[in-house]
Amino acid sequence: MNRKILYFSLLSVAITGCSAVNNKRAVGDFDYAQQQQAPALKIPAGLQKPKTSDTYFVSDQINHQGPIGADVDVRAPSLVLPIAASTRAENNSAAARVWFDQVLDNEDLKTFISQAMKSQLASDNVELRQVDSEGFVYESDWYHHDAEIGTWPFKDMVRIESMRFRFTLESKAHGRSVALAVELIDYQKGQQAGTSKDIDIIDQQRAEMNMLNEVIAQVDYQYRLKQQENRLMRANQLFVNLGENSAGEAAYIVEIDADLLWANLPLFFEDHGFTISDLNESTKIYYVDYQRPEASFWQSIWGENPPVIDLSNGKYQFQVTANEGRSIVTLYDEQGVALSADTLQKIFEVMEAGLSFKEAF
Repeated sequence: MNRKILYFSLLSVAITGCSAVNNKRAVGDFDYAQQQQAPALKIPAGLQKPKTSDTYFVSDQINHQGPIGADVDVRAPSLVLPIAASTRAENNSAAARVWFDQVLDNEDLKTFISQAMKSQLASDNVELRQVDSEGFVYESDWYHHDAEIGTWPFKDMVRIESMRFRFTLESKAHGRSVALAVELIDYQKGQQAGTSKDIDIIDQQRAEMNMLNEVIAQVDYQYRLKQQENRLMRANQLFVNLGENSAGEAAYIVEIDADLLWANLPLFFEDHGFTISDLNESTKIYYVDYQRPEASFWQSIWGENPPVIDLSNGKYQFQVTANEGRSIVTLYDEQGVALSADTLQKIFEVMEAGLSFKEAF
């Protein structure tokens, strides 16, 4: 039992040691920081000075005020993550700045980005206020980061740091490209007597990048919401309506290009009991034979009855006519007489679902 306790104790110490590693500091010793520059080689009189090269020479004439050894922050700088559609970071720039290009033609890009910023800060329970009258500059309220200290039952929440950001928008003259820059404008570390407003330049850059990337992610999320809305709207859109052709005959008006509909009508025929006997591509007429489909034994058991168009068995013609990006589909009987509006209305439900091709397009 004592041996098990010892093992668990050693494991706990090891885990604690790993968690206490400072990720700002390089791993290893820092003896090199104490090394002094070697004096120049003195050549006795009468001897020839050997040839030297300064290819790998390291000068001592450097900024000695900067961090050395263990004080050097080795963390990689944060980067802009342009994950939203049509976003791009500026090359050769360490600033927290990103460009958005127009994605939704029916939305003002600058307004869309501003709304995404407001949504992001609202989700963080932080207020955002507009600074200028044109809506290009915004400033946030304080972001507070708290931590729990102590052990139970004496735990307490302590404020670690607080930050405020400025968001600056820049729009191209055409309005289809908008830049967003994020700047840390206020910082406090600790509280009361221990408050400090100084922040390491790397920590500042990481805070600005993190804030910018959160807004970019929110823009991406808003784009996805718009795409979902468009898909739902398209799914619920009525692609087929009852109308008339140019001759005043009853016909279906289909919101699909005529060439595309003509090419896909064979799929409709196959699923609804029509067999193509002939076609005239120049006049876009299909000559078909209709045989009312009947449910098979297994379909009747599982309740998977095929869609049935309430027409008499016989020969029909489907003519497709183009009309301003739409299609007009007129149905004729064997004698070339257009089916009446009452007949088209009676079979509309099945025809609308079949001619929409919602699963195909």
